[in-house]
Amino acid sequence: MALGALIIKEKLKLTDRETVNQIVENPYLQLFIGLREYQSKPPFDPSSMVHFRERFGLGALKETNCRFSFSIIQNPRYFITLNNLHPVSILK
Repeated sequence: MALGALIIKEKLKLTDRETVNQIVENPYLQLFIGLREYQSKPPFDPSSMVHFRERFGLGALKETNCRFSFSIIQNPRYFITLNNLHPVSILK
């Protein structure tokens, strides 16, 4: 959940509060961070984002992003694009 929230924040260039608000409003973002079903309550307080960043660190986030991108390239069947904020299905 924490890593997904940080990816959303960086990709969409949002503040901590905006990130949480977007997650609450968008069921696809909730799926992206690992929630199994839509919920109308915030999954965490925006102040938790500070702890998420401290926990992962910038280097670890960049490395994870690279690995994640590489895995999508190798197996692009289903993934969520944060540019369009909806699920995308790519058939081989």
